[in-house]
Amino acid sequence: MPTDWIMGLIGGLLIGTGGAVFLLGNGRIMGASGLIGGLVDGTGRGNAGERIAFLAGTALLPLLLVLTLGPVDNHLTGNLVLLIAGGLLVGIGTRIANGCTSGHGVCGISRLSLRGIVATCFYILAGGLTITLFRHVLGVV
Repeated sequence: MPTDWIMGLIGGLLIGTGGAVFLLGNGRIMGASGLIGGLVDGTGRGNAGERIAFLAGTALLPLLLVLTLGPVDNHLTGNLVLLIAGGLLVGIGTRIANGCTSGHGVCGISRLSLRGIVATCFYILAGGLTITLFRHVLGVV
């Protein structure tokens, strides 16, 4: 039986729980781009330790799970240029959209934020168009 949907469900529950705990504990939205942006532009110096701890946990937990449970087949491309370009485009997009999918999609929709709902609709539309272009038209992914 395929378990991909179970892993997606568990991941979604963990992200949602993290967002709820962050909001209830700090009174702020758990948007990863906002946490990083505050460190980069200096506006988050007052709570830099908290921001760094959250981001470190986000990066280190998957490494710990791989070491504990073994590698996971993630179907990512081995094309380093595409990975770097994708990362840069995501970073630029989060600055333009004033938030990332965790901020708008998870935290914005759950608070019934119109901006979050609209941003998430555009994220999904852009993702669908991008995968259609790169996979089905260009054949590079």
